[in-house]
Amino acid sequence: MKGVVATLRSAVTYRRWACLVVGGALLMPYMMAGGLVAAIWRPSPVVGDPLLSVEPLVFLAVLPIIAVSGLFLPVRAFEIAAARALLGVSIEPPPPVARRTWTERLRTAAWFTAHLAFGGIASGLALALVPFAIWTTALPLMDRPISIGDLTVETGWAAAWGPPLAVLTLVSLFGALVGAGSLLAALAPALLGPSPADRLATAEANARRLAARNRLARELHDSVGHALSVVTVQAAAAGRVLDRDPATARAALDAIEQSARSALAELDHVIGVLREGASRTDPEPTLHDLDRLLDSSGARITRNIGDLSGVPPVVSREAYRIVQEALTNALRYGTGPVEVTISVRDENLELDLRNATRARRDAHASGRRAGRGLAGMRERADLLGGEFEAGPADGGWRVRASLPLPIEGRWRS
Repeated sequence: MKGVVATLRSAVTYRRWACLVVGGALLMPYMMAGGLVAAIWRPSPVVGDPLLSVEPLVFLAVLPIIAVSGLFLPVRAFEIAAARALLGVSIEPPPPVARRTWTERLRTAAWFTAHLAFGGIASGLALALVPFAIWTTALPLMDRPISIGDLTVETGWAAAWGPPLAVLTLVSLFGALVGAGSLLAALAPALLGPSPADRLATAEANARRLAARNRLARELHDSVGHALSVVTVQAAAAGRVLDRDPATARAALDAIEQSARSALAELDHVIGVLREGASRTDPEPTLHDLDRLLDSSGARITRNIGDLSGVPPVVSREAYRIVQEALTNALRYGTGPVEVTISVRDENLELDLRNATRARRDAHASGRRAGRGLAGMRERADLLGGEFEAGPADGGWRVRASLPLPIEGRWRS
């Protein structure tokens, strides 16, 4: 009994009844059109078989028409809003699509048909059973029998069964309405929400978007971080030799200007890509730009670079970024000349950069600050199926990467 009272007091119950009433109202134009067709098909009702008996057949006949309407009419947005507001269910917004798919059309048509069918049945039962309950309740108060066709209904004390029947009728109606509302609430997320294919497509789009943002973050970290490191080193060098060697100081200032311009251009590119609808217009640097990178670094570099003309563009771009970040770490945290060795050997592109480290007290802090750069270099190598190492070696610091080259259009495993 407490459960029934709680259900009666629940605002969701009445909102769901309202949703059923909306479904019944949407059904009325179809029923009116079906009734008109039935009246034209059978203009004069048969005695003993009133036109009202055709209503169930009309109802069944219009259900396919309702389903077809759901396939083509733009009812999805309205039904989602009604389900959220009246049924009290949470429905995820469908993914934005350029055109409606047949899967979405079929699911919308199924929901539209169910909503109007349940709403029509519930509204019909309410319109019929509530007056019936009132009539049966009034039977004991009447003083003469009532004739309904060939049936005679006794009144007075002989109709004492009327009020209990009225209560049973209303309780049954109440249960039917609650059940219909609950069933619609259960169907709404399944038919109006995203399908499994929609969820998969959304997850894939989010993964692609996240991968693109991570790639932009790596590029920004590598390129702008490298430029700032060069600016820091060259500014310190210019400050030390400004008085005794103005020419060297001027060269360092020129390198600072070039690095700052490069960092600004790269930053502008990344911001442009992040804007909606922006596209890349400048080519990404590759190993063909390696000499310019090494020359502008301001560090003492020993070069051992082989023939890189056969390195494919995708490997060349990632290799350039690895060298750039490794050189950045060498400038930030190392001392002494940097030895850069790049060659193609055994169908792999081998990258090897070494230099001496600072004092032990700086090594731990350097490792913590360089963690993101090391992770970025490792990610680039992993994406190409290669190997990456970074750490102390022979009293200094070494970064080594081995990137496989494609064979006959496929990557080496």
